[in-house]
Parts: sequence; C-alpha cells; structure tokens
Amino acid sequence: MNRTLDKLRRRGPGLALVASALLVAAGLTAPAALAADDYTQSVSQVSSTQVQISFTPTTPALYVDVHYTGVPGLGQQNVRMTNGSGTWRTTVGGLSTGNVLDYWFTYEKSGPQYDTPHFSYTVGGGSTTVAAPTFSPPGGTYTSAQTVTISSATAGATIRYTVDGSTPTASSTLYSGPISVPNSRTVNAIALKSGSTTSAVSSATYTIGTQAGCPTQSDTPNFGSNVRIFDPSMSAATIQAQLDTDFTNQKDTLTAQFAERRVAHLFKPGTYGVHDNVGFYTSVAGLGQNPGDVVINGDITVDAFNASDNGVALQNFWRSAENMAVNPASGNDRWAVAQAAPFRRMDIRGGLQLYPASYGYASGGYIADTKVSGQAASVSQQQWYTRDSALGSWNGGVWNMVFSGTSGAPATTFPNPPETTLATTPVSRDVPYLYVDGTGKYRVFLPSLRTNASGPSWANGSTPGSSVPMSQFYVVKSGDTAASINNALAAGCNLFFTPGIYHLNQTLNVTRANTTILGIGYPTLVPDNGVNAMQVSDVDGVRLKGLLFDAGTTNSQALLTVGQSGSSASHASNPTTVQDVFFRIGGQIAGKATNSLVVNSSDTIIDHIWAWRADHGNSGTVGWNTNTADTGLVVNGANVLATGLFVEHYQKYQVIWNGQGGKTIFFQNEMPYDVPNQASWNAPSGVAGYAAYKVGSNVTSHEAWGLGSYCFFDTNPAVSSYHAFEVPNTSGVRFHSLLTVSLNYRGTITHVINDTGGVTPSGTVPVNVVSYP
Repeated sequence: MNRTLDKLRRRGPGLALVASALLVAAGLTAPAALAADDYTQSVSQVSSTQVQISFTPTTPALYVDVHYTGVPGLGQQNVRMTNGSGTWRTTVGGLSTGNVLDYWFTYEKSGPQYDTPHFSYTVGGGSTTVAAPTFSPPGGTYTSAQTVTISSATAGATIRYTVDGSTPTASSTLYSGPISVPNSRTVNAIALKSGSTTSAVSSATYTIGTQAGCPTQSDTPNFGSNVRIFDPSMSAATIQAQLDTDFTNQKDTLTAQFAERRVAHLFKPGTYGVHDNVGFYTSVAGLGQNPGDVVINGDITVDAFNASDNGVALQNFWRSAENMAVNPASGNDRWAVAQAAPFRRMDIRGGLQLYPASYGYASGGYIADTKVSGQAASVSQQQWYTRDSALGSWNGGVWNMVFSGTSGAPATTFPNPPETTLATTPVSRDVPYLYVDGTGKYRVFLPSLRTNASGPSWANGSTPGSSVPMSQFYVVKSGDTAASINNALAAGCNLFFTPGIYHLNQTLNVTRANTTILGIGYPTLVPDNGVNAMQVSDVDGVRLKGLLFDAGTTNSQALLTVGQSGSSASHASNPTTVQDVFFRIGGQIAGKATNSLVVNSSDTIIDHIWAWRADHGNSGTVGWNTNTADTGLVVNGANVLATGLFVEHYQKYQVIWNGQGGKTIFFQNEMPYDVPNQASWNAPSGVAGYAAYKVGSNVTSHEAWGLGSYCFFDTNPAVSSYHAFEVPNTSGVRFHSLLTVSLNYRGTITHVINDTGGVTPSGTVPVNVVSYP
C-alpha cells in the first residue's frame, strides 16, 4: 500500500485526494504531521447550520484535504479544500447546535504528504463569525489587468474592501460586483453580517505586467541638495566649513530634534583631515566598498553638545555613521548616543567612547560589523547591543550590555556585571550600502546572508556579496509622490531615498522579490490619510534600510507590514531584512497608528529598529489621547529573528509575538509615561497593566536574550504593571538575562516575567532574572 501511495503522489495532486481517501477507508494513514507548528487550523461558525474549516500550512502546499464526520445523515466526508492567499478553506453545512464535528487534514509538503491528528468542534448556538472573503483569481503575478471576484461563504454577508493597502472597516468601499485590478496592488477585504462577528481580514496581492526590469536610471545620479558629496581633492577647510554649517543647523536638542531638515555627508574614497560633529537627522558614510577605503584623520563625534542637555545624551536620536576608518585625533572616538543611532561597518583605529565627555547618562545604542582596535567603553550607557564585531576590549555597563558574534566581548556575567554574550549571531545579513566603483559610477553593495556569524563581514578583506548598479535604482527626491514611487516599484526599480520628508496618500506596495529600498539622511515617510505607509509582499529577499516612518494625523492600522496576513512561505535561504528602520508616533506631528511594524512573513530579520511613541515633542503632538498607538511590533511569521529591538511607550503591549520559533537578541523598552490611571490601563486578562513583551499563548518555541523593561509612570505614580514579560509556561519558551527598573521610583512593576521576579524597588535599582523557566 505504501508503494501504491508513492506512485499516486508522483502522479500529482489530482490523485492525492483519492489516495488519502483510500488510506482512510482502509484504516491506514500517511505519515504523521512533522510538528504542531507545521500548520495552523481553526473552525469558525458562519451560520446556525454552517462552519468554515481553515488550514494554513507553514510551507505552501500543493493541496490540502479535510476529512470529517459528525454531519447528521452523512458518513465520513473527504474534501479537497480551496486555497485563498495561502489559507485553505472548506464550508460544512447541514449542522445543528450540539453536533460534534470530528475532523483532520492531509496536506502536501515539498513532495510527501502528511496527516494531522484529529480535532473536534462542537456547534454552538451563540454568535457566529462571518466566513473570511476569498478572491478569484487568487493573488499572484499576471501579464495583464485582472477582474477580481470577492466572495464569502456566509449567506447574506456584505463585503468591504480597500485597494490602497489600508485595513478595511465597515465604512470602506462596499463590494457590489467584480473589481478591476489594472496595475500592481494589494486588495484587502472583510465580510460583515448583522448579529455576527466580522470576519478576519483577507488579502491578495496582484503583480500586473511583465517586469522586464527598471527603466535605465543614471549611474551618476543627482542626489539632490541635501546630500553632500566630498572628494579628497577638495580642501580640508572647504569640507570642514560645510560640516560645521550642517552641524550648527542640526545640533540643538530644543530646536532641531523635531525639525524637518535632513542631511547626508558622503565621503568618496581617500583620506580626509576633518572633524564631523554629527547632529540630528544626519548620516555620515564612506563611499568605498570597504571601510578602509575612506580614512578620517580626525573624529566622527556625538556628545552632549548643548547647554540644555545638562551633560546627558538621553535624546541623541536619529544620526548614523557607516563604512569608514577613523584615526581619532585624541586616540578615542566619541559616539554618545541614544536610540536610532547606528554605528555600522566602522574601523576605529583606537578607542571608542560611548558616553558623553561629562560622564552623564546615555540611553542605549547599537554597533554592527565594526572593528575597534582599542577599548570600547560604555561607562554611563544604560544599555547597548554589539553584533558581529571585533573589539580590543570592553569596559562598563549599567543595566544591560549584550553581544553576539563579537570577539573581545566580555564573558556572560549577568547580572553582575550585566553582560550577556552569545558566541555567534544565528542569522545575519549586513546592510546594503552605496559606494563608488573604480570608474566613478555609483553602485549598491548587497552583503550575503551569514549563519552563526562572528566578527566583521569584511574581516578577511572584503564583504562577501554582490552589487547592483544605480541604473537599477529610482532615486527618490523632493517632489516625489506616492504615485511616482509606486510607479517606479511597479516598473521593477529598487528605491534610493534621499534626505527629506515624503507625504504619502497611498500605500507604497513592494511586490517584487529581491527589491532593495535604501535611505540616507533619515528620509521620513508620512501617511497622510490613514493608509498603511508601506506593504511588503510575502516574497524573498526584500531589503529595507535607513527609513523613518512618522505616523500621520489620521490613524493608520500599521506603518509597515511585511507579508500578508496568513503568509506561510519559507524564506530561510533569502529572508526579508528590516534594518535601521525607525517608527515614530507623535513628536513632530500629532501622529496616530494602531501598530508600527507588523511582520507576517516567515524568517524575517529585524536588525535594529526603534519603535517610539513620543513622550515629548512639539507642542500639541504628545498626550494620552493625542499620539495614540497600541503596539510597536507584532510578529505573526515563523522563525523571525530580532537583533537589536528597541520599543517604547506604546499604550498596550509593546511587542506581541505570535509566530513560532522566534528569537530576540537584545530588547530595550520603556512603558508609557503618561498612563492617566490604573483603570484605563489593565490588560484583557484582568492583570494590572500591559506586559512590555508578550509571547502568544499558543507559541511553543521562542527564545530571547538580554531584555530590559523600565517604568516611569510620571503622570500617575500609583500605576503599576503586573509583569514586564508575559509568556506561555512551556519548556520551549526560554528567556535569559532579563530585568525591570522603576526609573526614579515612578510607579512599579510587580514581577519580571509571569509570576517570577520581585517588585521594582526605589533607587532605580534593577530586579534581575538570570533565566526563565
């Protein structure tokens, strides 16, 4: 019988249903399911007599069969399910309240087929859930415009839909007949019926037209007036004068922190004797293929520059340094930063001081792919993460210092001193970056994926990878609109965002695999009318780097979404990467967004993000009912990795992690400062407050290292949170080196993780948990 089944399998899915039915009838089965996280399944009641069975495989399946019993008057049924955007569905009728449906699945995975265990569902008489919409034809790539039909298995249901990437609501466009999809876009839909629970959102992404490639752009583009390009033939005095002018404009914490000015300093290969003080919204980068191609005999400096800083660097946000060698004038370079200030691909030929000259506090930072020949000293830095680097040595640590793949890092001694070190980084891929080749043309280098990485990618001379000419990049500059940017994406172009503010009246749809979107000088994307700012399809190899998403005044459901809801394809060999991508709710404008980043695609790498609901900013932009935002990061995809995760001040859970197999290396969080009272801030479970980091109750595999969550309930110090970390009690969910702190004893956190760890004491003293469980 097994040989017979193998022959039927090779004949294709058309005979697979026959095979599975024959096996079931004979009392035999296909091999058991590989693992519980190989799929998800559910049943929803869509009317008093109907239920909808849904099955979403982690790996896309050629076919899924459902077998069920329990329908009065019928024996066992074997049905080929219908695929809609990766979720397979079947509607079962003829049921009555109290009927018990026994059901199980047979599904294909990479050739073989597998059987699941049996499940049961008791038909109830209460509220029903409307069946989720399905699309015909399904989402995919088509050579011409498509006419799309949307339907729901629930009789009498109405459908509302959007085509701009936003989440549909009861007031969205009413579906009344087939719709035209003339160009690439994502269609989202919900189904509603009076007296029933609204369906989940269904999505389908359509890529229209053959993509022959990006229309040829210039290999020596005009990057616009906000990009300074320096050449070693220029006099040091001329370069220094420009650097000083930009710094004067960008340095002041009180006036420049939420200004609209953006700037980038790019140095062509050569040697320079300059000192670049780096202010707000300033990117400094070398244009060589490797760090040693641009040498600065001087300094690249961030300090507590202003009298108003009072010697602390707690607000030194939004600035970066990348891809240069520095011979520090004093023997030590200074990079005293807070959040959203990456230090990448740097070769520091001396020491690196990560604290202000005053020894005042700084609020945390990130180093990757960097070599420091001397000592890297954190001293007054509250928390820090260093990835895939080489240090002469390390000194200091206040609460939470984390290292992965870094030679010269201290051994794990958490909590005293608070150092946590992993020998390697499980998966990493260094950022795409701009460089000038030997003929003077611009290219973007795309580093290769690394597994179990240690040390800088360029340690052996050059970073492994490939490069793409700028002729395949559309350069986004002042005057570009969402329409012009989407046209470039639809034509097959990559995007290079120059410094500026870009208002979007439609979602930017990234549908093509291996698209690179690279920004310099903190280009800022603002959705103006409640759309999601950017939607990335569930495809291989998209790279996002160097963007700031700033919520608009009309609420967006999400600022950035990676993959459609229900995405299940594996991208392990070529994941999407989200790197140096930052999110802001309020501060510059009175922004609103329910979620900042939603990750549905499996295997995504989140490498240094800061999702921030502003606790201060321009007048009228900050307040409990002003800059509203529920959650910073929602992860639904499987095997997602976060390296360097900063999320602060959201009004509910800061992070919700529903996907299986997730990993986080370094997490820094502050709970919202402005909670008005306890009654308005209790979790749905009834416990006080919302956890900072919640792992979904169905997750059986998750691991995290080096996590800190702090409270400062300044509006009402009587507020408390029951715990900072909420996780399922299962052996496959493991946490290492985690802590809580009450800053200046403004409110309390009762436990660190679940019911473990004591209440935060006075004196800004941490409560530490070495491991859990």
